[in-house]
Amino acid sequence: MTATSQPLPLQGVRVLDLTRAWAGPYATKILGDMGAEVIKVEAPFKPDARAGGNYFPDNDPGERPWNRNGVFHKNNRSKLDIALDLQQPEGRDLFRQLVAISDLVIENYTPRVMPHFGLGYDDLVGVKPDIIMVSLPGFGKDGPERDWVAYGTTLDSHCGLTQITGYVGGPPHRMAIAIGDPVGGMFGTMAALFALHQRRRTGTGQHVDLAQADTLTQFMGAPLADWSMNRRVWPRIGNRDLVYAPQGVYQCEGRDQWVALSVRDDDEWAALCAAIGQEHLACRFATAAERRMAHDEIDGIIAEWTRRQTKDQVMACLQDAGVPAGAVLSSKDLLFDPHLRARGFFEVVDHPETGPRPQLGMSWKLSETPGRITRPAPLFAEHNQFVFGRLLGLSDAGIETLEARKITSTVPLVDARPGAPGDRQRWKRIGLVSEVDPDYKEKLREFYGTD
Repeated sequence: MTATSQPLPLQGVRVLDLTRAWAGPYATKILGDMGAEVIKVEAPFKPDARAGGNYFPDNDPGERPWNRNGVFHKNNRSKLDIALDLQQPEGRDLFRQLVAISDLVIENYTPRVMPHFGLGYDDLVGVKPDIIMVSLPGFGKDGPERDWVAYGTTLDSHCGLTQITGYVGGPPHRMAIAIGDPVGGMFGTMAALFALHQRRRTGTGQHVDLAQADTLTQFMGAPLADWSMNRRVWPRIGNRDLVYAPQGVYQCEGRDQWVALSVRDDDEWAALCAAIGQEHLACRFATAAERRMAHDEIDGIIAEWTRRQTKDQVMACLQDAGVPAGAVLSSKDLLFDPHLRARGFFEVVDHPETGPRPQLGMSWKLSETPGRITRPAPLFAEHNQFVFGRLLGLSDAGIETLEARKITSTVPLVDARPGAPGDRQRWKRIGLVSEVDPDYKEKLREFYGTD
């Protein structure tokens, strides 16, 4: 068998995905990319991440805007989708039937939610003794903060990252993205795989308690060690480094064009001085301590040189000289980056609502079973018939009864809630409208063969 015809590593594993937003869906997306059958369970009255942060193709929300959410597409590809109301007893019964034929249940609610439904781990073990449940709440299932609601942007602060991010003399700055979410998601994927491997060896399932705050705090090792050993709090130093000098981001030719560089030792400093035609500086600031003291002066000299060249020219020149340097890429630069294209990083996914679009691909290269985007992000409740009918054996009339009782639905029922706006245009108003680059479509055709 060739690598492309090999079964994917997780083929035959069925996952019930009760996650929302980013952290949990990111974990289950990876499982789906590697071959697991992931069934995403959405609430009819509160669908996941379909009503915020929309990025509509050509600023057109279409007739079913809930199926055109770019954020949802990114985090929920390679999955099936059903609508099921767990607040109703019949919905919970159907979920238990799905548990009986599944391997993993993954959820990222606060710890009180699943037991409130009668669907906590102890309940599910009664349905399937070897079930694996992975819970990814913000702060874990125990401790004084267990029931606190968490988002990635607040986790950054809680875990200390915001405190050490910012400029000298200025306030803390939050991370540009909610980094706690994908970090928690990746740890969640690993934890699920560990539990699956253990079950294969022993036949025993287990409950994985994964606090997203714990996973993000793992990256605070150096600041925590500095405090425990030296009673020293890390300062905010902007783009600089506590050891390496010079280090920073420098403006290049063109509007909002930048390059980053970092000098780690005296040899790289000498190479940088030679590259910018300032060989005499190698002796003048011979040590890292001297360079840190004169960082402002050195920054000015480097910036004077970088401003006369493009960021790609600067990066190529310094890399050839052995100095770590990288062009600062925008999202557009990334999409059309020749290196990522050469590695086949972006995959074109043809979605029924938005057409073919490049999406972020695999971050790893397995030689025999490389993984792939197995299907586009599902339409809302797209797989009701398959899951309720084929997997659980319900008749068409039985499924219609579920719809009539609003235990399931084929469209989001947000407008059916008491007091909710009855205007379907509410979905359109929350879409983000942005200026479209005039050469964008031409570049998409050139790089990916699609508009």
